[in-house]
Amino acid sequence: MRIRTALAVTAAAAGTFAAIAAAPAQATEYSSALKIKGVQYDAPGRDSNSCSSGNTRDEYLTIKNYSAGTTVNLKGYVVKDATGNKFTFPANHYLEPGDYVKLRGGHGTDSDAGNVVYRQNCNFIWNNDKDSIYLYKSSGAHADSHAYTKSANDRDGNGYITFHG
Repeated sequence: MRIRTALAVTAAAAGTFAAIAAAPAQATEYSSALKIKGVQYDAPGRDSNSCSSGNTRDEYLTIKNYSAGTTVNLKGYVVKDATGNKFTFPANHYLEPGDYVKLRGGHGTDSDAGNVVYRQNCNFIWNNDKDSIYLYKSSGAHADSHAYTKSANDRDGNGYITFHG
């Protein structure tokens, strides 16, 4: 009986090792219900960060709650780019399972019902050629991150990239 147990453990370990060795290399996957669903990194039209007539409102990041049963409060979550530009969600904004929020540039009124939060800043945050996006939990732990380049990730050239379906 001991021999069978030892053989079963050895076979299971070998199978696990083979599965790990066969897995393709990929980006780090963080343990978080919230993920970056996509980014409109290049707002349609000519870029203008004028608060009165610009198009920074058309640049947005979509964050989705992929949990099957947990509501997540975005208060304290942080979104950053590669150069350190950041936005911290200042107020309670609850995402039910399967729900999403669009973090938009420009000024506006945040709305749970409209699934929108505004950065209250008319400057663009995402670069049009390449950038990195980081999402941090309110605890400071990584929730998700993605890097993109226009040439490699935006095949149709519409300025939008999907990361998680």
